[in-house]
Amino acid sequence: MCRLFGMHAGTTPAKATFWLLKAPDSLSVQSHREPDGAGIGVFDRDGTPLVTKQPMAAWQDHVFARAARELEGTTFLAHVRYASTGAHTSVNTHPFEQGGRLFAHNGAFGGLDVLDDRLAELGSRDLVLGQTDSERMFALITTETRRHGGDVAAGIQEAVAWIAENLPVYSLNLIVASGTERWALRYPASHELYVLARTAGGHTGGAHLEAKSHRIQVHSRTFAERPAVIVATERMDQDPGWRLMEAGELLHVDSQRRRHSTYPVGAGPVHLLTLTDLNPVAAASQHP
Repeated sequence: MCRLFGMHAGTTPAKATFWLLKAPDSLSVQSHREPDGAGIGVFDRDGTPLVTKQPMAAWQDHVFARAARELEGTTFLAHVRYASTGAHTSVNTHPFEQGGRLFAHNGAFGGLDVLDDRLAELGSRDLVLGQTDSERMFALITTETRRHGGDVAAGIQEAVAWIAENLPVYSLNLIVASGTERWALRYPASHELYVLARTAGGHTGGAHLEAKSHRIQVHSRTFAERPAVIVATERMDQDPGWRLMEAGELLHVDSQRRRHSTYPVGAGPVHLLTLTDLNPVAAASQHP
């Protein structure tokens, strides 16, 4: 299963160090398939997105993901990819950038030819540079956002509603980020997605941020004195404030880290897939 991590620090840049494979059970212990790529996106002081990512076909370049990377920005987005569609190439590796925003996805859906036709109908097929379902979904979100005058929440709602009605869906969990805002969707209930409104210093007070999951590890001294809002595929520390997002919940975090949730998509996709419905490659990519 792909690993998502998004952290929003507000309008003042913060420093954080990332490792994308440095976790207790990362390379030597886990028995399921190895990652196919990893990447980190951040927004600089001017709101410009900066992305560093690397495919890891046959584990040839896991050194990239094991190296410590100190980054500074207002919003961070990290992703470890288990491919369901698309080759092990940089263009297929998350996060993706379109329209000054970053995107990462955890899940799988089918009917990509139908989605290609929809993008062509809307005049935005050229937004898709690679082969993945994820980048196609982002292209539809970007297109619908433009059609709604830059309203990202409306763009996500329209794009996800169209996919849920017209395509077979296993999971559409996603994070969209700008330099000052972030949106996260859990849909449907196939995969978990958690949110933490971390107070300055954490629940114990005065603590540095030390967060780790099965793949992603983050350290930051900054957040001993500043709050942050984190979204991740799993709880990453012992803070009791972690909350499992509800199925269908779209969470918006604004520039002041204020949180607002809506439920714009409905109960579930028309054509809901299970693991047994997926092809072997896609099914393997979705295991926890």
